[in-house]
Amino acid sequence: MATLLLMTTAFAGVRDLSGEVGIEARGFFHDPRFDAQLETSQVSLLAKAKVRWEDDDRAHQASFGPFLRLDSEDDERTHFDIREAYWRHIRDAWELLIGIETVFWGVTESRHLVNVINQVDQVESIDEEEFLGQPMIQVGTLGDVGRFDLFILTGFRERTFPGKEGRLRPAIPVDTDASRFESDRKEQHVDAALRYAHSIGDWDIGVHYFHGTGREPRLLRDETGTRLIPRYDIVDQLGADIQYTRDEWLWKFEGILRDGQGDGFGAAVAGFEYTLHQVLDSNMDLGILAEYLRDGRDPDVAPTTPFENGLFTGARLAFNDVQDTSALIGSFVNINDHSTSFRIEAERRIGESYTLELVNQWFFNVDRSNPLASVADDDFLMLRFTRHF
Repeated sequence: MATLLLMTTAFAGVRDLSGEVGIEARGFFHDPRFDAQLETSQVSLLAKAKVRWEDDDRAHQASFGPFLRLDSEDDERTHFDIREAYWRHIRDAWELLIGIETVFWGVTESRHLVNVINQVDQVESIDEEEFLGQPMIQVGTLGDVGRFDLFILTGFRERTFPGKEGRLRPAIPVDTDASRFESDRKEQHVDAALRYAHSIGDWDIGVHYFHGTGREPRLLRDETGTRLIPRYDIVDQLGADIQYTRDEWLWKFEGILRDGQGDGFGAAVAGFEYTLHQVLDSNMDLGILAEYLRDGRDPDVAPTTPFENGLFTGARLAFNDVQDTSALIGSFVNINDHSTSFRIEAERRIGESYTLELVNQWFFNVDRSNPLASVADDDFLMLRFTRHF
């Protein structure tokens, strides 16, 4: 697909080329908890690019978006991926896409339950905000009653995990070379998803159904107890994402029902964001966020999660200055055992082509039975300096 796309762009001319290169430093405040983990810091180089092309009437479009990270300490964090490599044809109310794409669904801040198309790129970020490109065929149509999309997902992508030397990993390293699958076809199992989305007045509504290899693996100990083996089950998932917008209020909901990992279970996130404009007579906008999270899975037979019963609170600050300065502060507390994670994200543009980003992650009062126990000593500060072109 990538070769075909490059031939297309060479023949017809590139309409848009963009990308970024950056250097990232991550420093940890505590000694590692497990043997072989890196001590205090790691440095990465990363690069992204995006080539876009379309014909004059926009009926044919193509995109190619590679991603590369080179890490100084963790071999598993060094990786290459193609986030996009597709051809799209649009005719009247119909759309056809063939290739690799990254699809985002969802409205909530703390957790994206309904994102079921793409696999999480977990070596990139513990907050599950980065995704691997997914091979697919997508057929969509838009009409007065909303948008319908059919996804045929060809070629399963396994989740990435930090290596033995990496931080923010399970107590026992994950061996991705030994992954197991419920389907005899393994990575070649063809998954499918349907989605309906519509905006009705102040309401934005999305509903989906997915059948195929679940993106969340169970991590099973091997016979020696020295490694974790990912196990990918066939699941059926029905989900909905809803947002209601009214003046300064955003009311948000995401919920799923899933079958195939033990007894069927439900999970949901619900909350709001309220924006205060021009706080303290300045240009700044302050958004107040609060969400409640509930997950009814059985951790003995389904992938574990720290979000069984918790509360997320946060604040989003937009300075509205020429440097596009912004910050997000958020805290998640597990109501059952009081395990807490706290995160600060900030970003500021420098000049016309550079960006400085900061991420500060802390864990407090983590109970030994909580899935976050293995990363309780991995509080870190990350700085990233990026050049855009």
